[in-house]
Amino acid sequence: MSSAASAAKRDRFPLAALIILATIGFTAITTELLPSGLLPQISAGLNVSEPVAGYLTAGYAAIIVVTVIPAARLLARAPRHVLLVALILTFAASNALVGIVSDFGAAMAARMVGGIAHGLLWSTMAPYVSRIVPAHKVGKGLAIVFSGNSLGLAIGAPVGTALGGFLGWRASFLVLAGSGILLALLALWLLPAVRWNPDTPRPSLRMAVAQPGVKTVAIAWPLLLLAHFALFTYIAPFIREAGLPDYGITLSLTVLGVAGLVGVWIAGITVDSRPRRSLLITTAAVAVAMLLLPLLGVTIPGAMVLMAVWGGGIGAIGIYNQAAILRAGRDYRDAANGLTVLTIQIGITIGAVYGAAALVTAGPLLVPVAAAVPVIAALVMILTGRAHAYAPGPKESRRFRSGGPGTGGESGGSGESEESAERAEPTARPSTAAGPEERATRS
Repeated sequence: MSSAASAAKRDRFPLAALIILATIGFTAITTELLPSGLLPQISAGLNVSEPVAGYLTAGYAAIIVVTVIPAARLLARAPRHVLLVALILTFAASNALVGIVSDFGAAMAARMVGGIAHGLLWSTMAPYVSRIVPAHKVGKGLAIVFSGNSLGLAIGAPVGTALGGFLGWRASFLVLAGSGILLALLALWLLPAVRWNPDTPRPSLRMAVAQPGVKTVAIAWPLLLLAHFALFTYIAPFIREAGLPDYGITLSLTVLGVAGLVGVWIAGITVDSRPRRSLLITTAAVAVAMLLLPLLGVTIPGAMVLMAVWGGGIGAIGIYNQAAILRAGRDYRDAANGLTVLTIQIGITIGAVYGAAALVTAGPLLVPVAAAVPVIAALVMILTGRAHAYAPGPKESRRFRSGGPGTGGESGGSGESEESAERAEPTARPSTAAGPEERATRS
């Protein structure tokens, strides 16, 4: 094969594979959230109370926290495309079992299996994307894949809930199981293999944490999601306390979902060229929107505009942080990504508790203000993490890369020279793509 042909093959953008991965993500999010919308039907069908039926969601999340890192380490050497297909089939089996069993214990066990697959999926997905996409298009690839998350939040669970209302809750899970089998067949056909080099260092959480910047991203990103879920979980009490009509609840959830998709699209355009500036602006915008909600969110237009900023920002923030953890993790990006899956789940769980505390102590109108606090904390971490965690991109100005006068860095210094900023720049590009140890090949 000529060198030109080889270069063209390396630069090929695997759009079909990325769409399959986005659909897998959509299925995973829908699987996770589906019981929440069908609790009355599930509790009646399994002869348990609604709070007990809620454990099908809570247990699913808890098992992710417990198993994601050891499971990822155990399967570290498994071929990535084969592992992804196996995980899809595991989702299908889990959903099929939930749809046919008559005992709550069996349903809970099936959900636990699905939760283990869920954690493994998200610890595998982003590093796999970075290995099959050309280095200068990794951000675009991540944006396509993670649009499945936003779609799952916006329409996946609602559609499944509606289907459960028409055909019964078991039908929703069985439809998910059937679509999972079809998706596995398409994935087996379309997902490229990744050649593993035996000289590659074994994934190590200890080494991943030791990489400069990993700890910063693994804390800042969950803080942002903690804030999001603190407010998102209690959006209905806020809407009612603000004096808005009941349809504002449904409208706000729709606006958040659609805006999230727009945010993912914008991030896909900017993450490869201006990741640092874009993340700073986006995070600041989310903080301002939350702080203004109690003042300007008392009318439908004001509330919807601010929620659009909030939703779009959260959608974009996921892409910027996903790219950041892959860069910071370097050769240990798989383990670093697994760490963020764990910390994000913890952040989401704490977010609901934090929101409840704010609701009780400050009242519904001030829940957005409480949610803005961890966003501001994350913004400070992003500002000071320019050297390694949130390095500037190739199209950001020299002055911006150097952080400007008087700003601190991760090392705690009062400034950073242009020379050291230039040294940091390469980490914002090639290290997110396939490292020297791996290359994508067509199976």
